[in-house]
Amino acid sequence: MAVTPDAADLEQLFADLVANISHPGATDIVIDEGLMPDFILVDILPPAQGTAFPLDARSLRWTIPQLGTTSSESAVLEFTIRHVTQTSGTKLVNQSITYGDTEGNQVTFPAPTVTVECNRMVCTEECPTPVDLTVTGCTDAVCVDLGDVYLESQGRIPQLGATIKHVCPGKRVALAVILTEVDSNGDEHQRSMKTLTVPAHDGPACRDVRIGCLKFVVPEDLDVSGNSPYSLCNPRRFQARLIAHYMDTEFRCCDASVTL
Repeated sequence: MAVTPDAADLEQLFADLVANISHPGATDIVIDEGLMPDFILVDILPPAQGTAFPLDARSLRWTIPQLGTTSSESAVLEFTIRHVTQTSGTKLVNQSITYGDTEGNQVTFPAPTVTVECNRMVCTEECPTPVDLTVTGCTDAVCVDLGDVYLESQGRIPQLGATIKHVCPGKRVALAVILTEVDSNGDEHQRSMKTLTVPAHDGPACRDVRIGCLKFVVPEDLDVSGNSPYSLCNPRRFQARLIAHYMDTEFRCCDASVTL
């Protein structure tokens, strides 16, 4: 779920930048903003003043060469965040925000909040549009062509299997399967990822372990084949990547205690 502060709050966050500066004008402005752990940064709109760029998934930097040096100016930065936890309520957006410029101005920023509702219902199938028809009086049968109707919520379920080679006895294996779809230009699009624990075997030596029935749901509205959408008749091209490694090891630090 993507959420942003109210537009008025967002303007208030930065529009008062100059009004809060204690010296006339500012140069070489640097603003570092860090988000609360409940959010990640999704996108930054190019600002009219200066340049903004992400530092990592939860922080950004906004630099402005000069502001308010010749006349009164304001500056606004808009960005999109995504809520990544399972808790609802009114939440602070910023964990930290710092300001600096050559003149040493002191700036106070407000603390914007957003309201998150994690239990919101998402309706994926719209109610069908009704077709009007009339049956005249003294008539008990009527023939009406209701037009076209399309199949809804189509998709495919790739069921994959693989063999993990040369697995030693007594060792569990962590397995990840990453599924992507390839479009007509050869570009990949994310579709799904699964991770699972493969139990240890108790054979006398290393052996191959077969993994099967790894099912993935791929809705048809994600079709990027370039053909007519929403049809099972279209061929779709996927790619699967597997990552596997042992979970258990005999290594122990001298002062460590590990529970298997």
